[in-house]
Amino acid sequence: MSATLNRLARVLEQRKSADPEGSYVAGLYAGGTNAILKKIAEEATEVIMAAKDGDRSKIVYEVADLWFHTLVLLAHEEMEPGMIIEELERRFGTSGLAEKSGRG
Repeated sequence: MSATLNRLARVLEQRKSADPEGSYVAGLYAGGTNAILKKIAEEATEVIMAAKDGDRSKIVYEVADLWFHTLVLLAHEEMEPGMIIEELERRFGTSGLAEKSGRG
């Protein structure tokens, strides 16, 4: 899984220098953070609707879109998927309630 995320992160990084007229991702970058966040919100809503419908294949499709656009945000912010993986790994063995209360 991590190899796929890293491969996609490399492609997203390359799109930073692409022509926004010819690249969807370059167009998102050109729109700035607000354009990217708008897409993430849209995709999150589509995940919710797919889950409410109970359509497993549509859930997979929409979560893939959500993850993709979240990776675009990470790339835009000069961050890598490994940073998120590390944070998730750090949380292993910690109660969700304890982790949440520790954010304080």
